[in-house]
Amino acid sequence: MGYFRELPNMRYPSFLPDKNSSLEFVETKNLFRRIKLRDDFKNIFTLFDKFEIPEGLRPDTVAEGLYGSDELDWVVLITAGITNVRNQWPLSSKEIYDYSLDKYGTDLDNPRYWVTREIKDSKGKLIMAKDNVVDPDFSITFYDTGLSINVTKSGVEARTAVSNYEYETLLNDKKRNIFVLKPEFLQQFLNDFRDLMVYDNSSQFINDNVIQTENTSVTLP
Repeated sequence: MGYFRELPNMRYPSFLPDKNSSLEFVETKNLFRRIKLRDDFKNIFTLFDKFEIPEGLRPDTVAEGLYGSDELDWVVLITAGITNVRNQWPLSSKEIYDYSLDKYGTDLDNPRYWVTREIKDSKGKLIMAKDNVVDPDFSITFYDTGLSINVTKSGVEARTAVSNYEYETLLNDKKRNIFVLKPEFLQQFLNDFRDLMVYDNSSQFINDNVIQTENTSVTLP
């Protein structure tokens, strides 16, 4: 609710059947008035910290911990570039399991793709880094200088499967890494936000916090 209190208002013609006149207006929050943090702002490291969202935390609990108020959850979301909490905020372990089970059913643990294992020669030299996506029949042959022979790695020695459930978990975990505004810049951020919410002069202007839309109702003969 803290976010909605920050939004300016707009008046629009009332279409209620019991209105007193065609000049009656309804005032509500202008949900179309939004701001988006410029992408390049996140490169200003003095303003933001990298933050890893712990298991089970919601935007309001993150805001409570950072800024002392759960009503500043919208600050967390704006600075993280999140516009859809349902799709962009990480789920809990139980939620991601239930989601994956509902999505894949009995195919939950089936392989979605394969990735390489880390492979080293007998001297410890890295031959293949792990987690490169490969075909299910992937194999690799290399010359082991310590053994002075060609060595072939295939099957479970060369690659491992990533299940549908593991895939969804990996995607979910990527959502945990966000940028958050440093607490010392919070008040300046709020001041700038409120300045941007102020309406400019126009034909709809009533005051800094209110605009009025045209009465476009049509009376049939």
